Formats: sequence, C-alpha cells, structure tokens
Amino acid sequence: MGIRKKSSKTPPVLSHEFIVQNHADIVSCMAMVFLLGLMFEVTAKAAVVFVTLQYNVTISATEEQPMETVTLYHYGIKDLATVFFYMLVAIIIHAIIQEYVLDKINRRMHFSKTKHSKFNESGQLSAFYLFSCVWGTSILVSENYVSDPTSLWRDYPHTVMPFQMKFFYISQLAYWFHAFPELYFQKTKKEDIPRQLVYIGLYLFHITGAYLLNLTHLGMVLLVLHYFVEFLFHISRLFYFSDEKYQKGFSLWAILFVLGRLLTLILSVLTVGFGLARAENQTLDVSSGNFNVLPIRISVLASICLTQAFMMWKFINFQLRRWREHSSPPQPVKKKFVTTKGKPPKKERENGINGTLTSNGADSPRSRKEKSS
Repeated sequence: MGIRKKSSKTPPVLSHEFIVQNHADIVSCMAMVFLLGLMFEVTAKAAVVFVTLQYNVTISATEEQPMETVTLYHYGIKDLATVFFYMLVAIIIHAIIQEYVLDKINRRMHFSKTKHSKFNESGQLSAFYLFSCVWGTSILVSENYVSDPTSLWRDYPHTVMPFQMKFFYISQLAYWFHAFPELYFQKTKKEDIPRQLVYIGLYLFHITGAYLLNLTHLGMVLLVLHYFVEFLFHISRLFYFSDEKYQKGFSLWAILFVLGRLLTLILSVLTVGFGLARAENQTLDVSSGNFNVLPIRISVLASICLTQAFMMWKFINFQLRRWREHSSPPQPVKKKFVTTKGKPPKKERENGINGTLTSNGADSPRSRKEKSS
C-alpha cells in the first residue's frame, strides 16, 4: 500500500485523486441506498436480498419435541448480492481503521515508505485475523466441532448451516473480494500487486470451494487454524517495526507455522481421505448437494496439499533469507587517508621542511665538502 498524500487543493470531481481520497464516503452512500430501500415497500423486497441472509429453512429442533423449531440456511445464487453489500461494509471498516488508527500511528513513528506500506498491511490483516479467529472459535465451540472431530465428515452433505456459520462464510468472501478494489484505493505499488493477487485468489478459491462443496465444517476448522498462525505473524511484524530488536514473535510463529501445516494436512486427509471415503452414499447428486465422489475428493486433497507445499516453499525461502542476513559477517570498512584542506601529506611536509632548511643556509653534507676543498 502506498502512502496517501493529502493535498490542500481539492481535486476535480470524479478524478482519480478524488475517488481515492473520498472512496469511503462514496461507498458509504452506496451502502445507505440499500439500507434506505428497506424503509419503502416498493424497494424492500430487493433491498432485503442484499442486506439479510437468504435461503432459510425451518425444521424441528428434536424428534421428541417437534413443536420447537430452529432456522437453518443453505446457499444459492442470491448470496452474491449479500456478499456485494458486505463487501461495501468491509471497505468502510477498512477506511475507518486506516484513518483513525494506522495513520495516527504512522505519523508518530515516522516510518519509511517501505515500512509504511508493510505496517498498513499488517495492521489491517491482524485486525481481520483476530476478529475472524475469535468469531470462528466461538462457532466451533457452540456447534461442538472441537469436542467431536467426527462431525467434520459425519452426516455429509452438510447442506444446511446455522445463521452464524453462514454469516461467517459470507463475511469471509466479502472481505477477500473487497481486497481487489483496495489495491486501487490504497495506491498499491505495481511490484506488490502480483503477490497480493496470489494470496487473495488462494483465499477465495479455498473458501468458495468449502462453501459450494458443503465442506463447511472442515473449512471452518482449517480457517481458524490458519488465521491464528497468520495473526501471530502480522502482530509480530507490528512489534518488529516499533522495535527492530524484537524477534521472539517470529521464532514462535515459525514453530506454529510448521505445526499448522502438518495439522491442516492431517485433518484434511482424515476427513476427505478416510471419513468421506467410508461414507455409504458416494454418488454425485448436485440437487441434494452430495459431491462425495472419488474425483472430487482427489481434487480437494490435491488443492490443499499443493497450497500447503507452496506455503512451505515460501516459508523456507523466507527463513533462509533471514538466516543469511543474520549470519553474514559485517564487511570491513576501508580506512582512507583524508588530508586536511590546504595541508600537504606528511611526506611532502617533511621534504618541504628539509628543502626550507637547506635554502635558509643550513649546510648540507655536499656543500660542506665543496667548501673544505
């Protein structure tokens, strides 16, 4: 993310600089249009699709008490409208954190351009990872996914989900889709765009895959695990920018990163390779949401394994680069003889003194010999 310079001059309306400076206000007005649409009967039906979750079903809570009902949700094409609205909300929250938190810290710390960009990135991501990690953990505990690991594959396909889980997935998709316009709003450097497009694309690919293939239970566990490790990295980088001697956080992150990759592979193989492979119903049925067939299971495992291998490769390169920086000895500085202005070097001064003494009448050995002869 580049540094946003605030100019005293007002840029032309709808110009590039005008949109960048006022993008939060513009997006807020767009979001208000959908909220105001809820107030009028004519537009309420259309506005509800954007603001609230769709495709809810009401079922009985238990067989013993059929009168008690619970509302669950499944996915559909209308979720794209909901994702779009909450993408606007994510842009607004991003701008609030940037202006009222990160920019104030940047002005106090006086970072360089490179550190300024990395500090903004880590500040935004650490806030998002912390919020998502706490929210996801509360869902896992309330749905008993932690105490009962077999729930990751039992009763597949998981076509319905509680409100909190569906809202979690909608929010995740909205956040990572909002990262695309943020590349423009934050004036991201051209050399940083490919790197950010890669990890944004990987997040969207895996979250969308878990959502559409009804692997929401497994996806939730893996996301919380990954977000916790990433939060530790970005919070360590924030402390490092404030004090470059701080390295303990990176050491802890390196250990948890490797453990996180191993745990991700174990849970994925256990769920997809063993749990779903032993299920009775292994026929492809799109209408009922059953994708438990061998080609899809292989594709899911292959995508997870390739992503983990790619992350480990990047991690090893990062650690090797840090190791070289810390282990390389400092290069000796060559000392240069600096002559004082208007003062000749020592040899010349000595020769000059000898010449002066000779010219002032001091007899050299040769002149004394000539005199005696």
